[in-house]
Amino acid sequence: MVGMRGAYGYNDNGNEGGVVVGGGEAEAEIAAMAVLHKVAAPPAQSTASKLKARVKETFFPDDPFRGFKGKPLTTKWVMAVQYLFPILDWVPSYSFSLFDLVAGLTIASLAIPQGISYAKLASLPPIIGLYSSFVPPMVYAVLGSSRDLAVGPVSIASLIMGSMLRQAVSPAAEPLLFLQLAFTSTFFAGLVQASLGILRLGFIIDFLSKATLVGFMAGAAIIVSLQQLKALLGIVHFTTEMGLVPVMASVIHHTKEWSWQTILMAVCFLVLLLTARHVSMKWPKLFWVSACAPLACVIVSTLLVFLFKAQKHGISIIGQLKCGLNRPSWDKLLFDPQYLGLTVKTGLVTGIISLTEGVAVGRTFASLKDYQVDGNKEMMAIGLMNIVGSCTSCYVTTGAFSRSAVNHNAGCKTAMSNVIMALTVMVTLLFLMPLFVYTPNVVLGAIIIAAVIGLIDLPAVYNIWKMDKMDFLVCLCAFAGVIFISVQQGLAIAVGISIFRVLLQITRPKMMIQGNIKGTDIYRNLHQYKDAQRVPGFLILTVEAPINFANTNYLNERIKRWIEEESSAGTKQSELHFVILDLSAVPAIDTSGISFLIDLKKSTEKHGLELILVNPTGEVMEKIQRANDAHGHFKSDSLYLTTGEAVASLSTFSKMTAP
Repeated sequence: MVGMRGAYGYNDNGNEGGVVVGGGEAEAEIAAMAVLHKVAAPPAQSTASKLKARVKETFFPDDPFRGFKGKPLTTKWVMAVQYLFPILDWVPSYSFSLFDLVAGLTIASLAIPQGISYAKLASLPPIIGLYSSFVPPMVYAVLGSSRDLAVGPVSIASLIMGSMLRQAVSPAAEPLLFLQLAFTSTFFAGLVQASLGILRLGFIIDFLSKATLVGFMAGAAIIVSLQQLKALLGIVHFTTEMGLVPVMASVIHHTKEWSWQTILMAVCFLVLLLTARHVSMKWPKLFWVSACAPLACVIVSTLLVFLFKAQKHGISIIGQLKCGLNRPSWDKLLFDPQYLGLTVKTGLVTGIISLTEGVAVGRTFASLKDYQVDGNKEMMAIGLMNIVGSCTSCYVTTGAFSRSAVNHNAGCKTAMSNVIMALTVMVTLLFLMPLFVYTPNVVLGAIIIAAVIGLIDLPAVYNIWKMDKMDFLVCLCAFAGVIFISVQQGLAIAVGISIFRVLLQITRPKMMIQGNIKGTDIYRNLHQYKDAQRVPGFLILTVEAPINFANTNYLNERIKRWIEEESSAGTKQSELHFVILDLSAVPAIDTSGISFLIDLKKSTEKHGLELILVNPTGEVMEKIQRANDAHGHFKSDSLYLTTGEAVASLSTFSKMTAP
């Protein structure tokens, strides 16, 4: 049959239309075959140009330098400086905005109590939390590209850092060493973040899928809340472990240490904070209620403790905090080989988690205001912010969702709100620290619980369950791993399952049998479209994935099994003659993939069948053409542009050659 028809619309003698035969019926069939379209190979490109295009799409998908084209050299230099320091883009034309002032003061009222609370969550001195709300926001205002992102410590990164470092060093027994490890871990976190941005490797954080993050955040929120039972119940001897079982066991075993005064205060302020949160969620214009509630709780509880001398009745307090701005800490960075592995690992985990949260939050609010946030610039900004922070007595910071939401709702116009927040914190550090002496720890615990409850996103979990059961399994594993094992291991399990799922999709790609929708030349999945019908004599298959070394064995076995099933089930009228492989959804193929197609063609020919390839994409067609140049495996008569043309041409040819 080879050589008597052609997918290019020409016969072997160069006559357009196919085979030259006599008779009116044959002429009509030849005319029908003349509508065949050529399968074109892509334009020739050098290896260097293809490599350049691939590198550009991998590392510069946003084409950040497109605005530089056609500009004078001086303008290019100005644009380059503005690209590196976004503050130079908006400060020259900035005019004072009351919205920025209100937003800055509002997020400062939230940042001060949260900074103190999250520092205690990381087992660090409370003053470190306030330091981390002063320097990093100033750095971000210079380097960051988001108008809405409010920078500071966050609960998840604080929890992870504290739990990982406590495995090696006790913050109570060796506070200075623990502090050194925290600063060093922050340095490595910033180094990882900045490197991802500079090297344009932001796609690495995409391995943390939405399902992974939803489950992880929910589990971490519960663990964070459980850790606050120490403060809420007034327990003195509490476990340092993070799992659900040891925490609850510690709570039950130390019932004698429970303080009714502490519990009463905890319930009152927790109800107040949750009520304020509910009010702000139900009436968004009252966002300031939730934003100001933590500071109001701190002020009221501090006054109550001071007036009633509650510290003498079982209510633990923060104690004396020194006034003054951030002290240099570059001399406290510890690169001792004994702890280097721990600090690098802690920095890597906290850096990736905080970076993911910061970029996600920035992009979320940018989409609401219809402006662009450069992910790689954000990585560089957050990374450099943490490197500077590690040298100025700060620990890991990023863009917090709760503070950014308040900043957004307050109507911030620029990153100036971060500067105003930082200046407010500076005033607090210089003059107001003695006011926090009598602040009870129980209120800080209540503030943390009220903040992290928002991380439990039940509607998102339900939506994941409805949309994709495999994603729900990933979400559940992340949640269970955090709850029952540890925060970092739970995250590792969820990421591992996500990667395994991706590998499964690569090694076991989707294949399906297609049928013809009656009265059309459309071919669709038989299982999806009930109107689709098998075409006698044809096995029409489609592959929906790249064909490479990882899946060629599976594809080969699966196709051979289909051929055997079709051959054994067929009658004389529907005897199988052609195997059509639709390559429309195959974006790429490697050497193993080409070898698979060649072997499949040889195998089908041995069984008296013919393999037809339909609509190979650019890269696939290019490699098929190279294989043809070497051995001529896939001639013009085995390549068609559409399945409809292939079936029409092959059916016509079969009728013409039938005895």
